Amino acid sequence: MVQAFDLCIRGAGIVGSALALLLAREQLRVALVPGPDPQDAAGADVRAYALNRASAELLQSLRCWPDAGQATAVRRMQVLGDQGGGVHFDAATQAVDALAWIVDVPALQARLAEALRFQPQVEFVATPVSAALTVVCEGRSSSTRAEFGVDFERTPYAQHAIATRLHCAHPHGQVARQWFLPHGILAFLPLDGPLGHSVAVVWSVAQELVAPLLALAPEAFAQELQSASRSALGALTLCAPRAAWPLQLARAHRWCGAGPAQARNPRGWVLAGDAAHTVHPLTGQGLNLGLGDARALAHALRQRDGWRSVADPRLLRRYERERKAALFAVALASDGLQQLFSRPQGLWQAVRNGAMAGFERSGPLKKFVARQAMAWH
Repeated sequence: MVQAFDLCIRGAGIVGSALALLLAREQLRVALVPGPDPQDAAGADVRAYALNRASAELLQSLRCWPDAGQATAVRRMQVLGDQGGGVHFDAATQAVDALAWIVDVPALQARLAEALRFQPQVEFVATPVSAALTVVCEGRSSSTRAEFGVDFERTPYAQHAIATRLHCAHPHGQVARQWFLPHGILAFLPLDGPLGHSVAVVWSVAQELVAPLLALAPEAFAQELQSASRSALGALTLCAPRAAWPLQLARAHRWCGAGPAQARNPRGWVLAGDAAHTVHPLTGQGLNLGLGDARALAHALRQRDGWRSVADPRLLRRYERERKAALFAVALASDGLQQLFSRPQGLWQAVRNGAMAGFERSGPLKKFVARQAMAWH
């Protein structure tokens, strides 16, 4: 007998896998189509994500939270400007146990894959299958989104992100560090637990600097990072390959709709994760937005009346409105900061560093912003 599926999820990355597990808890039958691996198959995956409280609780509820050494709690955060400005956050001041968690991507993917192997409601399929609803989680270069005729409005930044990992002479102390520099934005994200000496690096630099930086020998590249980070963690040693990709602000015009009439196409579709939106990584909210999509879509389907289809347009439009509103706030903040700190030296330098100093002294406003970013409810 042909297996009937309620949903077909195209893309088995972190967002697609988490969504499949959430929907399986609702006793929905899910077909999961592995998407193309965004990483270079010839090299190690050097990605790490900053996850907020809401994302951590979601993954813990699915029993997919990585082991302690692969999910490092951030106790403090330092954001430093290029002319003495700075903002500091502290978990103790906020009366929380962590501001965020830095999670190793391969470790998280392994936990999700393990959970899926033991979930009978989810079946991996090689190609898309017919279902009442198709969820597109294929990432920023989704072919299915284009197939459905959805416009994806891109605003490219004149920057690329360079990611790698470092071993540091000094322990990171569970501090996430970020520098807004004249030639880019540099972040050191703590790894390997409370006593770790390793950090994940995300360095957003002007696109004309990417090729020269990637061409440097490992020792010379580490020296560039040590200089840019003002030797905050002492001598640095490159301990992973370097990966780079262009940065953009992007959003799909439509996040849900009805598919074409052909038999192999869905009767309804919806976008989630990077297939729906991308933002600058400087706020560390990219995966949090995607997991928020998964949580919101699963909630909408769980709350539906028994007679409603999972592809009911009213449900999907409600999800679209909710998530577009969430994206607007994050995109506004990340794009505004990127624009402010990409301006030339001079007046803009004084303005941005003065603004950072003012925000540092703002008291209730600073606490409110911090709790919004942490997704404490």
